[in-house]
Amino acid sequence: MSERKRAAAVIVRDGRVLMVHERSRRSGGGEWWTLPGGGVEPGETTEEALRREVFEETGLIVSKARYVLEMPYPSGMTSVYSVTVVDGEPRPGPDDGIGPEPLGLDWLPAPELPTESSHGVPIPPLIVVLPT
Repeated sequence: MSERKRAAAVIVRDGRVLMVHERSRRSGGGEWWTLPGGGVEPGETTEEALRREVFEETGLIVSKARYVLEMPYPSGMTSVYSVTVVDGEPRPGPDDGIGPEPLGLDWLPAPELPTESSHGVPIPPLIVVLPT
C-alpha cells in the first residue's frame, strides 16, 4: 500500500504561524500541534487539496499558494506551501467524528530563519507532539 500524499500550509501573520491543535481518538493517543492541511483526495492536485483543507480546518480562504518543499510526515510525504489568505480570523473547523479531534487553533511563534534561507519561509515542524 502506498503512502497517501498530503499538503500543508504555512500561514504567517505578525511573525506567528497558524497551527491546528488536535487530539487522537485512539485510547492512549496524544495531542499535537500541526500545520493546517491534510490528505490529497483522488483527482485533486496538492494545491487544490491545500485550499480545501485550509478552508475546512480554519475557515480561511487561500488567495495565494507558493510551493516550497516536500517534507516527510507520519502518514506520507507532504507538499508544503507558503500561503496568503483573504482577511479574516481563523475558526476551528467542525469535528467530523472520524479523524483527529480538533481542539483549536492558535498563532504560534515562527521559527527563526537565517536571512540566507533559500526558501524565505519559516517552516516549523509539521507536527509537534505534546507530552501526555
